[in-house]
Amino acid sequence: MKPKVFVTRKFPDPGLESVRQACDADVWPGEEPPPHEALVDRARGTAGLLTMLTDPIDEQVIDAAGDGLKVISTYAVGFDNIAVAAATARGIPVGHTPGVLTETTADLAFALLLGAGRRIVEGADYARAGKWKTWGPTLLLGRDAHRACLGLIGMGRIGRAVARRARGFEMDVVYHDPGKQGAEIEGARSVSLDELLERADFVSLHVPLTERTRGWVDAEFLAKMKSTAVLINTARGLVVDQDALRDALVSCAIGYAALDVTDPEPLPPDHPLYALPNCLIVPHLGSASVQTRTKMAEMTAANLLAGLRGERLPHCVNPEVYEH
Repeated sequence: MKPKVFVTRKFPDPGLESVRQACDADVWPGEEPPPHEALVDRARGTAGLLTMLTDPIDEQVIDAAGDGLKVISTYAVGFDNIAVAAATARGIPVGHTPGVLTETTADLAFALLLGAGRRIVEGADYARAGKWKTWGPTLLLGRDAHRACLGLIGMGRIGRAVARRARGFEMDVVYHDPGKQGAEIEGARSVSLDELLERADFVSLHVPLTERTRGWVDAEFLAKMKSTAVLINTARGLVVDQDALRDALVSCAIGYAALDVTDPEPLPPDHPLYALPNCLIVPHLGSASVQTRTKMAEMTAANLLAGLRGERLPHCVNPEVYEH
């Protein structure tokens, strides 16, 4: 008999197809995430859960699955939506997809940097609305990226990948990362947070969501940035206090914001940030390339199937479960 698994959304082949072939797979049919009560209900009696980053896999869901639950595999690098401690206490390995989206997310961060700096979306909207009557010497003036100062908050894999791209634009790259303070990485210099915010023309966020970073980008943080600076967030929406960001954009305390992540997601269409011409928002596209999402699908399926076979997960969040 094939093991029963619940898959919280359709995801790319060949990952999904390999799960369907090996398992009795219950795949949530909608494009929207299943509500929490559905997660609890569909988890009952499963041997495996394959989830998306939008799904809160809390203790209630894990308990509903029961003693037969062998593995949780998430189609994401981050896993803050999963009660990992509760899974570990029950001996359940949790899989994720580390490393796979580094270059793709760095591409998007740099695309947002250029798009905001040169006001690309504003320009496209301006032309599409029929406002483009002639060339003008002051029309939609933006900010140069070449030889500008790029400040990276967080210097993990994605931060370092963005720094590599910045070298091609001859940017002066500085970074702030308490865990790597003082080290020169990828041609970037370590500086204090205050110095970074004072100097940077572009500030790009690449930190995980922790209690320390939750709401870190607040009014005080934004007040230290240049009035012309661009803030880019491809990390987590909750790192930024969006009310403070709106105030800073309206008052021109900073020049622009470009957000791939928000709080909540999706951001409601009537949210005041959408009304600001100096705020560019895209719907969490960091890993959204065909190649990367396909690789993520393969890794997620491999984690799930390994757990169902009782084998060590190729990419395990909580390897301590194998110590007992």
